[in-house]
Amino acid sequence: MKVNLSEFIDQFSGLELDNLNQWPKAAKVLLSVFIVVLITGLGYALIISNQITELEGVKSEEATLKQQYQAKYHIAANLELFEQQMLEAESMFANQLKSLPESHETPGLLDDITFVGTTSGLDFVKLNWQPEIEQEIYIELPIDIEVLGSYHEFGQFVSRIAGLPRIVTLHDFGINLIGTRPEELKLTLHAKTYRYRETPQ
Repeated sequence: MKVNLSEFIDQFSGLELDNLNQWPKAAKVLLSVFIVVLITGLGYALIISNQITELEGVKSEEATLKQQYQAKYHIAANLELFEQQMLEAESMFANQLKSLPESHETPGLLDDITFVGTTSGLDFVKLNWQPEIEQEIYIELPIDIEVLGSYHEFGQFVSRIAGLPRIVTLHDFGINLIGTRPEELKLTLHAKTYRYRETPQ
């Protein structure tokens, strides 16, 4: 059936809201569709969109809570293991602290280094404490060392330093030939020992 567009448009001319009951059927249907679309759009904008935003927020919070729950459950399930590991770590830390010289032991450490050097066949030129260096939880105690000897004696000296009961680390090695023979060498190095820095009461 052919629809005359001009006749269809003429149906809507002169329509007023006061005589709504006299509108043609097509106009009433079109108005109803417009009102439904308008109400649906307003309802979505004012109610549904806010609820969707809230739902997304709740979903995000749910995912976060699940992760927190899983983390806490893992800790609770392995609590005994964590406690045992904590005790082992505390024991290891205490043992390491015992390897650090206390204030009254530091002069004796120089004696130990001297003994190790002389029994290795070395002659000491310098063995001096340097200013302390404070770190976050410990204090570095640097020592300047300068000795004369051969490569073999240097090796013995370094090996015996590592065997001392107190922690001593060696840094900045330098070896210079001071004579014509291979055993006429000078070794310079920096040694460091460490002292635990106690928290002020």
